[in-house]
Amino acid sequence: MNQGFPKLPVFLTALFLTITGWGGLAVILLTTVPTLGPRWLFYFFLFLGLTGLILPVVDFFNRRFPTKPQAGADILIRQSVWFGLYGSVLVWLQFGRILNSGLVIILAIGIVVIELMLRMNERSRFESSIRSDE
Repeated sequence: MNQGFPKLPVFLTALFLTITGWGGLAVILLTTVPTLGPRWLFYFFLFLGLTGLILPVVDFFNRRFPTKPQAGADILIRQSVWFGLYGSVLVWLQFGRILNSGLVIILAIGIVVIELMLRMNERSRFESSIRSDE
């Protein structure tokens, strides 16, 4: 059974993103006041932290439920970035006090539809390594 790419690069990337994101977020929350610069850094570090935290979960699900073509590292990173972006946008909307349950669902559906369209595009370009001689 082909397991695809090794697990160590995924783990190291997730560890780096998680430590950088949550460590930076702790520094921002403990040492700064919420002016414009630290506020954008807050979203950036939150994005990194969420992306790093979800990367091993995305890797597990892509290994558990393989697709054709098999998801590579670029797809894992992209799917993890979707989670980080989704979480950051939700926090941003909550700070503006415009977040509601309908918006949460609409944003989630939009991200899922975009990812499905990207995966369909990749699947349509997939060429098998086994070619038939005609």
